[in-house]
Amino acid sequence: MERLQKVLAHAGVASRRKAEEMILEGKVMVNGKVVKELGTKVSDSDTVEVAGVKLEKEQKVYYLLYKPRGVISAVSDDKGRKTVTDLLPNVKERLYPVGRLDYETSGLLLLTNDGDFSYALTHPKYKVDKTYVARVKGIPLKEQLRPLERGVVLEDGKTAPAKVKMLSSERKADKAIIEIVIHEGKNRQVRRMFDAIGFPVQKLKRERFGFLNLHGLNAGEWRELTNHEVKQMRVLAETGKIGK
Repeated sequence: MERLQKVLAHAGVASRRKAEEMILEGKVMVNGKVVKELGTKVSDSDTVEVAGVKLEKEQKVYYLLYKPRGVISAVSDDKGRKTVTDLLPNVKERLYPVGRLDYETSGLLLLTNDGDFSYALTHPKYKVDKTYVARVKGIPLKEQLRPLERGVVLEDGKTAPAKVKMLSSERKADKAIIEIVIHEGKNRQVRRMFDAIGFPVQKLKRERFGFLNLHGLNAGEWRELTNHEVKQMRVLAETGKIGK
């Protein structure tokens, strides 16, 4: 017997916290009856439905995608725009992006049907680094970048300290290329951080997620994570160190 929210998370329906919200909202049925108790436990013999759809147990899968610009980090879009799951048309499992990259941001995005894995990699308390490279308008001085290293106040709170490195600058074009490492995942966070210091982002790419990178992939391409990489990412989330 396992708690219902854990079963939903393992099935890839949502993270455990989101699954709890769905239960409280009356969206989950067990053996034909709506269940709103978070302590409810179910077994393999129970029939679980979410929003009227029977829960089918799936093998856990993990993919690394090089998301292009102009693609939505979602499983569907009411405006008919291309989504990240459209880029993996032959994958039969229900995939969900691990966090999000905004429409105009490219780079490394993980997709999985493992809700617990997704939660561990995206919740701020686990502090998994995400590395971005931004092209910004203007050429900031070192002291102008320091607020990013201390944390800047945005409308939804102060950001955690970031690691920032100037990679290059082009005075004639009035632009700079800057690497920034954060572990949070606020909406459009990197763009808003640079806006806050007066150097708006013109182009943004996520280069790394933890130790994972885009080597060998072009925009729109993807690969499966190895079992060892999945294990390492779990250890990294739990301990802050890469496992062996």
